[in-house]
Amino acid sequence: MKKAVLILLFIFMILEAEESLMYEDKRIISHIIDPKKSELKLYLKDDNGSILNTFFNLKKHLKKQNKELLFAMNAGMYMENSMPLGLYVEKGKRIKKANRVKKAYGNFYMQPNGIFFITKKRNAYIKKTTDFRLKEYVDFATQSGPMLLIDGKMHPRFMQGSKNIHIRNGVGILKDGRVLFAISKELINFYDFATFFKKNGCKNALYLDGAISDIYLPPKHEGYSHSRFGVMVAEVTTFSP
Repeated sequence: MKKAVLILLFIFMILEAEESLMYEDKRIISHIIDPKKSELKLYLKDDNGSILNTFFNLKKHLKKQNKELLFAMNAGMYMENSMPLGLYVEKGKRIKKANRVKKAYGNFYMQPNGIFFITKKRNAYIKKTTDFRLKEYVDFATQSGPMLLIDGKMHPRFMQGSKNIHIRNGVGILKDGRVLFAISKELINFYDFATFFKKNGCKNALYLDGAISDIYLPPKHEGYSHSRFGVMVAEVTTFSP
């Protein structure tokens, strides 16, 4: 009996270590996913072609597929019709081409912006839009901006102590290939938000969106806000029979 308890404790310690971060910020909720071990996908529409828009609708959509939602977050800026503002690839199919406009209003166009993508071999990457080329091995992709970190360096336009504060969410790639998702619980500037990813060892990180952002991550945060999203990123699992 004691041996079984020790084994369970050891497993729990390993799992806790896998989720641990070098740097914590009480203003930020984070979630780490290993795309090799977990089912990480992007979602936009249901089986009828209607845009899902909310975590609640995403849960219903997944339930029909015998899947359970473990984590979700809005994953990229969108237009008034909820379609992505930039590149969107789902299950290897390009739904929306990359937006390569360089001068326009809004965070999306703060250059460089970037693309978060997952390959068919379940590796995740973030690249500047200018460096990205759509290949057959890309399974899912979403474009947003600005880049928070570029090759380990903070975006040059971010200023320490900036008064430009909002709720913000983003994604970064850890040194071991796991994906770090984060959202601020309170208003935060770009500099402090990017610092969170940098101090955790991310080389590249991408801003996803601002004021409307939310996260579904029980029991930390149920995430049933009234916000409506375009593309959503989700970690799912299949219901046990």
